[in-house]
Amino acid sequence: MPAFCRDCLTTFDNAPRRCPACGRPRIASHPELFSLSIAHMDCDAFYASVEKRDNPDLASKPVIIGGGRRGVVSTACYVARVRGVKSAMPMFQALKLCPEAVVVRPRMDEYVKASAAIRKMMQELTPAIEPLSLDEAFLDMTGTTALHGAPPAVMLARLVKRMKEDLGLTGSIGLSHNKFLAKVASDLDKPRGFSVIGKAETHQFLKDKPIGLIWGVGSVAQGALEKAGIRTFADLLRWERQDLSARFGSMGDRLWHLARGEDRRRVSAHAPVKSISNETTFFEDTSDTDVLDGHIWRLAEKVSDRAKARDLAGRVVTLKLKR
Repeated sequence: MPAFCRDCLTTFDNAPRRCPACGRPRIASHPELFSLSIAHMDCDAFYASVEKRDNPDLASKPVIIGGGRRGVVSTACYVARVRGVKSAMPMFQALKLCPEAVVVRPRMDEYVKASAAIRKMMQELTPAIEPLSLDEAFLDMTGTTALHGAPPAVMLARLVKRMKEDLGLTGSIGLSHNKFLAKVASDLDKPRGFSVIGKAETHQFLKDKPIGLIWGVGSVAQGALEKAGIRTFADLLRWERQDLSARFGSMGDRLWHLARGEDRRRVSAHAPVKSISNETTFFEDTSDTDVLDGHIWRLAEKVSDRAKARDLAGRVVTLKLKR
């Protein structure tokens, strides 16, 4: 089975338990490892990682990025996440779970600088880069093996290795045969993960997974699907394409394809963007102005993050409120 060492990048025909070249155990192996070329790179707790890099005193401490003691959590490092802290959580609740956490206000200028440095490294691998935000992007490495003298998997491992060595930041790689599965794969083994979903295993991998795995299916859409008895990919497979489309519109047709692991979207560096948005749904009504203000700030930062990743500026800002 094709394999390579994620530390020294030595390749093998059969996966050893430890790399014979450097002795380390971080071996990536998969039957399709050297034939897949669509990847998703996602930095690990990006904002918090930049803060820890720039302030070594924070290295072992739980760090929360947010707007002070009031408001909500923007993101948190993995030390804080182990304690139950999550994005969008009210700050008072996060501090109850992790009272020793260090709360840091975001420094967007520093995050933009770090993102630009990572993007420059990506551009050395392929021009086909589709940024999603400052800390994540799709890469299409098709046809680059001859250029680099190594398959895409090895070059992607080299990318995150350089990120760690040169920038002090880590990332996780998802490698597959389309964008949907590459993004799913990048979340399977964070932080510092390298996960592969091959063509041959796609249906077996997906069938028992919850529909919440689909990027873009939020709590409202998930609730509508569950009302229709759709909780897993296996449930989706039982529906006819026309019935899903009739019930859920364009989302239904997309779900029919994704249930089968099909995603024909290309990785495009120049895909037209008509709008950039972010929204959230509360599980219960709230009139707490600190919480509402915190959420508006957090969502605005996400929109700003995505715009900066694509070098875009906006002229119109719309706030949508449903009651």
